[in-house]
Amino acid sequence: NTLVRPGSDAAVIRIKGTNKALAMTTDGNGRYCVLNPYAGASIAVAEAARNLVCSGAQPIGLTDCLNFGNPERPDIMWQFILCIEGIKDTCEALNIPVVSGNVSFYNETNGLSIYPTPILGMVGLIEPADRLMTQWFKQAGDAILLLGATKEDLGGTEYLRVIHHREQGTPPVFSPETEKAVQACVLKLIRDGLVQSAHDCSDGGVAVTLAECCLSGPAPLGAVVRLSSNGLRRDSLLFGESQSRVVLSVAPAHSETVLRIAGEMGVPAKVIGSVGGARLVIDVEADRWGAACRVDADLDTLYDRWAYSLERALS
Repeated sequence: NTLVRPGSDAAVIRIKGTNKALAMTTDGNGRYCVLNPYAGASIAVAEAARNLVCSGAQPIGLTDCLNFGNPERPDIMWQFILCIEGIKDTCEALNIPVVSGNVSFYNETNGLSIYPTPILGMVGLIEPADRLMTQWFKQAGDAILLLGATKEDLGGTEYLRVIHHREQGTPPVFSPETEKAVQACVLKLIRDGLVQSAHDCSDGGVAVTLAECCLSGPAPLGAVVRLSSNGLRRDSLLFGESQSRVVLSVAPAHSETVLRIAGEMGVPAKVIGSVGGARLVIDVEADRWGAACRVDADLDTLYDRWAYSLERALS
């Protein structure tokens, strides 16, 4: 009964005896929460819901696992309270009930607490089941679209942690109203049969999202993309983690329709490239920070690093 195995935005199983399916995902980001517990918890809820929507599902319920240090310390209790408030407010805004949960306190070693880490499990309903969606590119020649606005959002990002060895700054700005609009738009486009693939943009920004779209399917499929500067730094364009963004691939004949529907629903949308080839090529326009640059990566090399790095790290 498994329709989509883990590896896309959500795993999907068929509900026996019906034309329905359930999509399931878990999300959380301790880096965001240690920098701003309220924003980090809010973003975790939104990303879980966005993962389901990108799979063609309407979110219907959430359970949480709240992992924190010693609650007898005022700073830890402050983190805990703000995370709960972030979950509550975002669930209310997105109309998603919290149906269960648990709390794990006193997670520390030698008096040093873990990061405040709410992990959220969420389920969504796909009806009919054949309207499910996956994150990987399907067909050479398809247009690649970016829904949502890219901003100067580098605080708390994977890029800062991995490249600059810093976990600091302000997490990306999050707007429940913007998130609702983007999710409603994506779900409509999928249900109308206008989308070939959909993948939420989160850890690692647009560059990592595109790489995952190229690599995670049955057979790797490349892409050629051009990102306009719009006054933003090049690393923000590539690796910034602005919220409420989704990368779509659509048949060229549907791209204008998708852009029109997005505009009518108040969602920024633009064509940024096309699917095809054996490489991921991302051209970034020159900006006030420097000259134009290009990412040009062989898919075989990317796949090796994406698929086998954990085994190498543990060997």
